[in-house]
Amino acid sequence: MANTYSQIYLQFVFAVQNRTSLIRIEWKDELYKYITGIVQNNKHKLIAINGTSNHVHIFIGYKQHQLIPELLQDIKGSSSKWINNKGFVKGKFQWQAGYGAFSYSHSQIENVVKYILNQDQHHKKRKFRDEYVELLQRFNIEYNEKYLLQDIGD
Repeated sequence: MANTYSQIYLQFVFAVQNRTSLIRIEWKDELYKYITGIVQNNKHKLIAINGTSNHVHIFIGYKQHQLIPELLQDIKGSSSKWINNKGFVKGKFQWQAGYGAFSYSHSQIENVVKYILNQDQHHKKRKFRDEYVELLQRFNIEYNEKYLLQDIGD
């Protein structure tokens, strides 16, 4: 649209089905490059991507031409298919249903990037579910406990 300008920064968080630790260090960089390609092919700007063996954080400069659910469906659906076609896991790889989407101002970019890139260290002290609930609470997002999957072993 002519004369329409925006600056929207979004962090997406989603987990492997049942929070199973299936994302292996041997291929996670390939996965992140693949997801980066999906984001860029959809004309958004990838700012940071990282996670652990059971979840991913993606931070983007979001363009308004695409609905958020459509973008996430593309990212999760295409990357699941890619992982399965590559044979990286035994059985079928799936992302959990749903995701978290959190918005930030321009002044917060540096802190969000540091936070995302530091996921390995961060999760030595804290479980994913605790991190996710804290994000939901910090952003005053109402949620239903029954839809927050437990980590394996919780």
